[in-house]
Amino acid sequence: MSSIDVTQYEFEEVSRKAKIKSAVEAMLFASGEPLSLKDLSHNLEIQAKALEEILKEMINDYEDENRGIKLIAINDGYQLVTKAENSDFIQKLLKKNRRQSLSQASIESLAIIAYKQPITRIDIDEIRGVKSESAIQKLVEKNLIKDIGRLEVPGRPILYGTTDEFLIQFGLETLKELPSLDLYSDAETENSLDMLNKAISEMGEVAVTEDS
Repeated sequence: MSSIDVTQYEFEEVSRKAKIKSAVEAMLFASGEPLSLKDLSHNLEIQAKALEEILKEMINDYEDENRGIKLIAINDGYQLVTKAENSDFIQKLLKKNRRQSLSQASIESLAIIAYKQPITRIDIDEIRGVKSESAIQKLVEKNLIKDIGRLEVPGRPILYGTTDEFLIQFGLETLKELPSLDLYSDAETENSLDMLNKAISEMGEVAVTEDS
């Protein structure tokens, strides 16, 4: 192959990759939700392995460039999100804090669900020692937790688990990235609930308000 042919081939590859990146960006923007590698590769009619390499490049592109958004991998999918440093501007634009302050009751319930899921409200109540119905409802409204099934016992109570939004808010790709509870010694935490709260609180800044 001559140098001219090589140059032409390289040019075509760069052009093709640029078109793929453009299409991926457009699909993710239009979706507003995470798209799986399988869906992206199917729509683009490219092999998943080749597309995965391009997506890795895109993640780096967004990090390296002075962009207001970034591409993240989450639960075997990909999503465009705003960069944390721009959150104040976004909140002002939307006239609300998207994360919204979580009460102590909500933080406790979220910590229990994150580490013990799937779990029922009754089990959450037993761990907290108080009723958690209101806190759970608020977490559902904020899309941090969801109904993921029913426990096969009389009454078939709802089982709760965390959502993709939970992962995004706390900067996680998968639940495997939750801090290990082994990191906290008995001296640091008096009981399991304290340990769960400490782990969740250290993952990100979650404001606490005084409701129950």
